[in-house]
Amino acid sequence: MCISLVVVLSVHIPSAMANLSLYTVTALLILDSEGNRVVAKYYAPPHSSVGTGTPAELGVGPGGPGMSGLQTYKEQRAFEKSVWEKTRRGAGEIHPLPPHLILSRPSTDLHFHIVGPLATSNELMLQSTLTAFHDAVSLLLRGQIEKRVVLENLDLVLLAADETVDDGIILETDAAAIASRVTRPKPDSTDIVINEQTLLNAYSTFKERVTQRIGQL
Repeated sequence: MCISLVVVLSVHIPSAMANLSLYTVTALLILDSEGNRVVAKYYAPPHSSVGTGTPAELGVGPGGPGMSGLQTYKEQRAFEKSVWEKTRRGAGEIHPLPPHLILSRPSTDLHFHIVGPLATSNELMLQSTLTAFHDAVSLLLRGQIEKRVVLENLDLVLLAADETVDDGIILETDAAAIASRVTRPKPDSTDIVINEQTLLNAYSTFKERVTQRIGQL
């Protein structure tokens, strides 16, 4: 007689593991010494649900990236003021502001911030991302990370942000790689200026080649 035994294993998955998602960044901010916005990138995952602003299939709860409370400019500015008040008084680089986790890095007259969900954030990953973005901006601006210089080169800074985080997903944590992608010239991007002098030069070159060819006959 053969007896088949079926063993059912019950695996407990912690709630933090159940909420793991690629969408780990809520915002990337650069504020000045008075808490005013210099650069602000807020991320909402695509195909988000209406209720929480986060993908329902990923199980990301309230406080996760793209939460509905940070959609309007007024809400974002109020949040940035809260970030400024929290980080300027607190010691260290990690600041919980439920339901968010904020990591900060000061630089001259600017403060770099990265925001993630408090419940599920990996502090080391957020720290690596913030450091990469800061160092990439430093490379692009040749070490002059000041408000005036950042505003004058805002296009480079925004491109660096896009190369670091996209839709709340961390793309790169290597500052040199981020900077190289921002400064890399695009193929066929050289402007060709055609004017009267250009046409005369082309005609002269063509005439010389025709004369040489006739002389060889």
